[in-house]
Amino acid sequence: MLDTGGTARRLESYVDGAWRKGAGEGRPIANAATGETHALISSDGIDFAAALAWGRDAGGTALRRHTIHERALMLKAIGTELMAQKADFHAESLATGATPRDAWPDIEGGIGTLLTFASMARRELPNTKVLAEGPVEQLSKDGSFVGRHVLTPLTGVAVHINAFNFPVWGMLEKIAPSLIAGVPCLVKPASQTAYLTELVVRRILDMGVLPDGALQLVCGGAGDLLDHVTEQDVVTFTGSAATGRKLRTHPAIVENSVRFTMEADSLNAAILGPDAEPGTEEFDLFVKEVAREMTAKAGQKCTAIRRIMVPKGREEAVIDALSATLAKALPGLPGADGTRMGTLVSVGDRDGVREKIAEIAAEAEIVHGDPAAITVSSGDPDRGAFLNPVLLHCARPFEAEAPHSVEAFGPVSTLMAYDGIDEAVALARKGKGSLVSSVFTDDASVAADLTIGLAPFHGRVLIGNRGSAKSSTGHGSPLAPLVHGGPGRAGGGEEMGGMRGVKHFMQRTAVQGTPRMIAAVTGEWAEGAPAEQVTHPFRKSLAELKIGDQVVTDAREVTEADVEHFAEFTGDTFYAHMDSDAAKANPFFDDRVAHGYLIASFAAGLFVEPNPGPVLANYGVDNLRFLTPVYFGDSLRVQLTCKQINPREGTVYGEVRWDCRVTNQKDEAVALYDVLTMVAKEWPLPEGAGA
Repeated sequence: MLDTGGTARRLESYVDGAWRKGAGEGRPIANAATGETHALISSDGIDFAAALAWGRDAGGTALRRHTIHERALMLKAIGTELMAQKADFHAESLATGATPRDAWPDIEGGIGTLLTFASMARRELPNTKVLAEGPVEQLSKDGSFVGRHVLTPLTGVAVHINAFNFPVWGMLEKIAPSLIAGVPCLVKPASQTAYLTELVVRRILDMGVLPDGALQLVCGGAGDLLDHVTEQDVVTFTGSAATGRKLRTHPAIVENSVRFTMEADSLNAAILGPDAEPGTEEFDLFVKEVAREMTAKAGQKCTAIRRIMVPKGREEAVIDALSATLAKALPGLPGADGTRMGTLVSVGDRDGVREKIAEIAAEAEIVHGDPAAITVSSGDPDRGAFLNPVLLHCARPFEAEAPHSVEAFGPVSTLMAYDGIDEAVALARKGKGSLVSSVFTDDASVAADLTIGLAPFHGRVLIGNRGSAKSSTGHGSPLAPLVHGGPGRAGGGEEMGGMRGVKHFMQRTAVQGTPRMIAAVTGEWAEGAPAEQVTHPFRKSLAELKIGDQVVTDAREVTEADVEHFAEFTGDTFYAHMDSDAAKANPFFDDRVAHGYLIASFAAGLFVEPNPGPVLANYGVDNLRFLTPVYFGDSLRVQLTCKQINPREGTVYGEVRWDCRVTNQKDEAVALYDVLTMVAKEWPLPEGAGA
């Protein structure tokens, strides 16, 4: 933990190019486990209009000068250095009440998410400043007027208002797609755990990797921040539904149609399948997962299991098994040896959870735990925010409302029974939209029926069984490649989802014009755009190659001998290639036809320049389609055009996408596809580059 000389640390905001203290002495923030004042926080007097302006003018302008891969490499450098400093973050995290085990998803999980986004961006997106999306749309018969969708970075600021329970992951999973998109960020963490977010931001800014204005931090209240957002800004919010609704209807957000993403309350469910009887692996996995989700971070997770659904007649078995497991989860000081569960984030939160338990208990029975009595393994229960796990049982779940509408944001869950798959789905849907539900079954038909029933009401569905028991990340773990969010009560938002998340911070625009103009905008050649046929493009390094460089080959006749040799050599003796009568009976063919892969092979033989040169390797084809049958005596010709150049940062090569068009003697398209190659940036390669 930082040495503060025995005094609480005064948190600062980083806005408008400097670290700034808020006015006044600051509000005290208590250590969740000891009750001692850990930090002081205030944002009073901060000029939020200036902060947003600096982010737009300095941060946004600088980020947009870089390509997507360059921005991703910034995040890689940041993530690598943060991981080396994780011990400092874990030490500071103890004040939040999280055990080291519970802090792992926040700290290592957050940094890992940042690194995953950096890797996916370089792997899945081109090294450009503008993203072309979808095919070129033909808007005229002669091909002179076409359209294409493009994605460009918004020119505003992404304002991220985050929750207290994941002060590291909550920030990093949001800034990663924003920065890759080229949009600067202003992070406003929840005050109760802002000291950990502030430490991480300080370390990031100290690295000097990001351009000035790319990342700002506000510690304290949001003040009049939202008064100054514009149509180019984005606001994301994680927290209570009540606060989210208030922010969503802020006059500036409504007036300017500001993009607003919310992740709010969620009454997530775990469903035990009818086949998962006591003694099965699925029953044991279910009990283990429910207990873990109730106690991890003392139940203060947006994805925690709040409702437990089991087949009728199995309630007692599940209650007994869960109670035995929960009895071992005594709360204690998060840094003490043997602590199974940490604390809630504050004593005030504990009071709030107790009030929610009372609301649920009006329609359910407490079957394990006593919210009024606290038993700890270590620490002072009168000073720390300790609370033992509480399990309730609702005997009439279809008549009750509180278990489906009141979220006790702590180690609390309510068990209820269902009779049949339809009832299980109906109970889950009474939550009116959730982030995640899980299904524990080894019956594929049960998994399919439950998942299809749950999907419209959930952002994610986890199917747990013996097959993935050792590899599954579990019910409560959002993952960078998958969407995180949910409909209805859960906020209707969507975060992460791999590169889908990047596009949330970009504007999709339809661009119309001639193929030449569209190619100039997108940096990607389209049929009808200018092409140059001088030097064979395979003889050009990346430094010489241009979009539109093209080769048109000589023609090659396809013979019966070619087809029969290919069939014998490959073993592909499909009847349409070998049996004239059978081929004629096929509604697609007039007679025997050439193999599609023979056509692709002949095409390669026609366009390849065989001598050593800048083209280092072929790594695949995309969108291969065979359009017109090829009969004996037909002649094939290839038009190969440089379609897209994607230089790789930090390597001696780049990726080149080639438009390949194979035609017959009637100029009919026989096959269309993209050829993907690795091409040297310089040729000959620099000495030692081939090692």
